[in-house]
Amino acid sequence: MKSFRRHAASVNAGSMADIAFLLLIFFLVTTTISADKGILRKLPPVCDTPNCTADIPERNLLQISMNDNQEIMIEANTVKLEEVKDIVEAFIDNNGSNNCDFCEGEQLSNSSDHPKKAVISLSHNTLTKYDLFIAVQDEITSAYYDLRMRYAKQVYNKTPDQLTKEELIDVQKAYPFIVSEIMVKRSN
Repeated sequence: MKSFRRHAASVNAGSMADIAFLLLIFFLVTTTISADKGILRKLPPVCDTPNCTADIPERNLLQISMNDNQEIMIEANTVKLEEVKDIVEAFIDNNGSNNCDFCEGEQLSNSSDHPKKAVISLSHNTLTKYDLFIAVQDEITSAYYDLRMRYAKQVYNKTPDQLTKEELIDVQKAYPFIVSEIMVKRSN
């Protein structure tokens, strides 16, 4: 009697590496990688002159700070997030020196002289939540946008999206976006 030896069945895996490589290339080509979006903010140019650190008169500086309790303080008064925009608008558009013909402010003695001299100082604690910091920045940006929109309607009778490039530059010069962010030091 003959004994039959069975050989184990084998699979030809020679082309398995080729298939895996082709699948890898397929997924790399067809997959889209989402790009993170940041805050659209133009950084100020590098200043090489000593006047960049010049003293700003107290009346032309609006101090906004956020603490570790997630409270917003403007000039040492606690305010709500919804109030920030109106306070910033009133401060920038004050016309304290009475030489701004397009300003509609109340000419208070403790607010800015002119929109070109108004500086918003933004500071925060190391424990301030990122969401609050961004929300306050959005309110400041919204205040500037509303003032610029009003100026564009008064002077050019257009909305900001209808302005030419030259007109847009003029509107931005009338209400320049001047925000100073104070570097926070850790208390550890």
